[in-house]
Amino acid sequence: MDQTLAIVVSQLTIHRLYLRVPTSMPALLLKDLPRFECLLECARHQPELKPSAVSAYLHLLRAGDEALAAADRNFSHFELSHGRFGVLMLLWRKAQYGEDCPADRPEGSTPADLAAAAGVSRATMTGLIDTLERDGLVTRQPDQQDRRMMLVQMTPMGSDLMARLLPLHFQTVAELLSPLNESERQTLVQLLARISRPRPDILPPPAAAPIPSLILSVSEKKS
Repeated sequence: MDQTLAIVVSQLTIHRLYLRVPTSMPALLLKDLPRFECLLECARHQPELKPSAVSAYLHLLRAGDEALAAADRNFSHFELSHGRFGVLMLLWRKAQYGEDCPADRPEGSTPADLAAAAGVSRATMTGLIDTLERDGLVTRQPDQQDRRMMLVQMTPMGSDLMARLLPLHFQTVAELLSPLNESERQTLVQLLARISRPRPDILPPPAAAPIPSLILSVSEKKS
């Protein structure tokens, strides 16, 4: 393997490692992405390497890294992780707009409901709820209709935290996408939707995907 190819493979490996490391570890951001000419040269030695695909892939990961880093800076001021914020966002949406809310349990969400909505295992969700309850941001209460079940609700302290955090969070989201106009943002969403569909031919879906940093729109629910 020549030096040029080794650099590109190293950069791809750094990103792959970053996607799999625990959220407590620092992000491994690349300072410089390889030039397209470098990718063309590498493709001569590695036929499977499609320069335009690798270039788009690296830029997609770089944009995702920067978005996550920006969110992390906001969350750190409130001692939140992406996972903890995700749970609070689900509870906040339900309290505000009734979204993801079974009609027979309007007063709260079960841990199983939250795990399904977040795309994580029940064990992972239980751990997140435990830390939020410890910090006084959520509470567990028996379901009045089925005492065998527990419902998770946001506390007044949790609601106050979200009232202070969300304006900052949504302002950051707007600033990140400010280089694009409305039409370009819609096009970006359409393009990302095309590549984010499940592709079992490439990689089967994991049993418990990491909980996303939820940037959830409420405008459709209000209209």
